[in-house]
Amino acid sequence: MNSPDSKSHQSAREIFEELEEYYDDHNVYYQTIGSVLDATELLGINHRLKLILSQPKNEIMVHFTAKMDDGSQKLFKGYRVQHNNVLGPYKGGIRFHHEVKLDEVKALALLMTMKCALARLPLGGAKGALKVNPRSLTKNELERVTRRFTAALGNNISPNYDIPAPDVGTNAQIMAWMADTYTNMSEASSKVIAKGVVTGKPIEFGGSEGREKATGQGLVFVLEELLPGMNLKIGDLSYSLIGFGNVGSWTARLLQKHGSKLKTVMDHTGAILNEDGIDAEDLTQYVKEHGGVKGYPKANPVSNDAFYSTKVDLFIPAALEQMIDFEHAKRMNCKVIVEGANAPTTPRAEQLLLEKGVEILPAILCNAGGVTVSYFEWKQNRQSETWEEEKVDRQLRMTMSKSAQRVLNMAREKNCSMRIASYAAAIEYLDKVYDMRGVFP
Repeated sequence: MNSPDSKSHQSAREIFEELEEYYDDHNVYYQTIGSVLDATELLGINHRLKLILSQPKNEIMVHFTAKMDDGSQKLFKGYRVQHNNVLGPYKGGIRFHHEVKLDEVKALALLMTMKCALARLPLGGAKGALKVNPRSLTKNELERVTRRFTAALGNNISPNYDIPAPDVGTNAQIMAWMADTYTNMSEASSKVIAKGVVTGKPIEFGGSEGREKATGQGLVFVLEELLPGMNLKIGDLSYSLIGFGNVGSWTARLLQKHGSKLKTVMDHTGAILNEDGIDAEDLTQYVKEHGGVKGYPKANPVSNDAFYSTKVDLFIPAALEQMIDFEHAKRMNCKVIVEGANAPTTPRAEQLLLEKGVEILPAILCNAGGVTVSYFEWKQNRQSETWEEEKVDRQLRMTMSKSAQRVLNMAREKNCSMRIASYAAAIEYLDKVYDMRGVFP
C-alpha cells in the first residue's frame, strides 16, 4: 500500500476545489464520492488514487432518433459512463428511465467500481442509461429504440471492453435485442463471442442459470452470513420492501422460503400493508398482471408515512436512489437496513439512522449478486460453457460470503460503519493493484 503524502487528508470538497469543480452536497454523485473518499482517510491512501477515483475515465452521451408506430420520429438521449477499468473490462447495467441524469449514472458507475473490487471480480465499473419511460412504448417501439441505442453506442461496448447488463427498466429481452444488434454489427471472426457483449440475456441466447434471481439471491446469502452476528434469525424476521421489480420480488420470494414475513411494500403505484404477512409469490403474480402493488386485494393501502413508520426487523430498499431521506429516517422503526438498491440512503438519513442504532448493510455488498452472476455468464460465453444452477448458486454463495467477511473485518479493524468499511475493503484492493501496475505511460 502506498504511504500517505502531503495531500492524503484532503476532503472530497477539497479534491474538487483542486480540480476546479463545483462540489454540491445535494448531488448524488458528490454524496457518493464523498463517502468513498472518506474511506480513503482510514487507509492513508495517496493523492494519486484519490484523483483517479474522483471522476470517471469516460462520460459518453449519445443522441439518436427512432421511429414510432404512428410513423413519427422521436429523439432520445443515452449515456454510458465508464468509471474505472484497472481490474478488467468495464461492467455495469443499462437502465431505461424517464428521469435519469448524468450525475446519477456517474454515481452508479463509481459504485460498480467499488462493487467489483469488493467482490474481487476481474471487472471494472460502468453504468448506462436511456432517458425514456419504457412503459410508454409498445414492444415494437421498445425494440427499435433499444437497437438504435446499441448502434449509437457502437464500439464503446464490446465483450472485451465494456459489458452492459439489465438494470431498472430493462430486462432479459432488452439484453437479447442489444446482443443481437451488436452481433450483426460485428466482424465474422468475432461473432462467436459477440453475444457476450451483454449479460442478463435469456437462457436460450447465452444467458446463465440463476441470473434472473441473482441480485436477490446474493442479498439473502449476505443476510445468512451477517444476521447471526446481530442476534437475528433469518427465519424469524419481519421486513418492509421498497420496489417490487426483479430485485424486490426475488428477495421477497427467497426470504419467504426461509420463513421471514413481508409486512409492507411500496412501489411506483403506491404502498400496501398486511401485519399478518404478504404472500410474496402471490404478489409477484399480481404485479405481473397489474403493473404494480396498488389494488392488491390481500393487503390494505397505506400512506407513504405509514409505510416508512411500520415496525419491522429489516427495511429493504430495492428501487431507485435516495429513497430514504432525512424525513423518512425520522419515522423509520427497524433494526437493519439492507440496501438492495444502489445509493438508496442519503448521508443525512444515514447519520440519523446510525445514531438511532440502526445497522446499515451497504449496497455494494448486498446487491453484488447481480454483477457476480453476470461475471459467471460472461465467463460461460467466452468458454462456450453452460453451468447448472447449483454451480452458479454455490459460486455465488462463496463470493458473497467472502465479501461479507471482508466488510465485517474492516469495520472491526477500523471501528467504522459497514458502508465505510465496504468502500475501504474495495479501495485497499484497488490501491494494491495500482501499486503493482503503476500508471501508464
